[in-house]
Amino acid sequence: MALFLRFASILSLTALVTSQLVVNVKNKGGDLIQENIQADIPNDLVRLSFQRLDGTLVSILIDFQTETKIQRLIVLGEQERDEGRYQVVCFVSKFNRNDFISSDSMSKLRQKNPGTIRTPEEDLGIEDHTMNLAIDPKKSSQFSKHIETMCAEAKTTTFTSVLDIKGWSKGSNVTYQGLMNFARRLNTEKISKCSLVSKSSVPCACALDVCIGWYPCGLKYCHGRDPAGKIINYRCGIKTCSKCHHFTYQVQDRHFCLWGGRS
Repeated sequence: MALFLRFASILSLTALVTSQLVVNVKNKGGDLIQENIQADIPNDLVRLSFQRLDGTLVSILIDFQTETKIQRLIVLGEQERDEGRYQVVCFVSKFNRNDFISSDSMSKLRQKNPGTIRTPEEDLGIEDHTMNLAIDPKKSSQFSKHIETMCAEAKTTTFTSVLDIKGWSKGSNVTYQGLMNFARRLNTEKISKCSLVSKSSVPCACALDVCIGWYPCGLKYCHGRDPAGKIINYRCGIKTCSKCHHFTYQVQDRHFCLWGGRS
């Protein structure tokens, strides 16, 4: 296996606290995408970024401390369609710790052959998200302190959902109401798709897809025996996955959703 985990029993004080992995991935259409994955142990973060063929810059930050995932898209405009230079959209969602290996495990991931094109072991399909809440990046520290910096240019286009807030609340109505105070409700489910709206200045539902072609989604364990002959389990590799997220969110005018089918 070209990719392996180096789990040292004793970490020296001089060990690197931030590591980076550059991975070549072939997407479902057969195109080659280069992903950059960084692990930040002191802040318990993992960052993943790549550029799609249409020029869209995708940056994903996983905050393990607050169980929050921030997905930022910088969508470049097309001059022939009278679009602006670019738009920035942020999607903030509840993160399940079992969906990605820890920042510590990620920091120990190495490649023997960096030029190899990676293929995920499992395709997890598409997950739909209806983003029916807007949040102000400047007032977002209740969700994650990293939103304000990462989504600074998405002042009115940073979204989350009621479902995500329920996930963070973990059954506590007090926590739920507290988080809802920092969010503004949207009519995402009730308004028409932007592709069906002909008038300007009418709110409509836009959609964007974020597809991650390769990422470490879990650890593999092997069986062995200790010196006394007792059967033990030990980490011996990683499981890799691919997954797409389909986000539906509200825009104030169809002109903010001009990419239509190119999402």
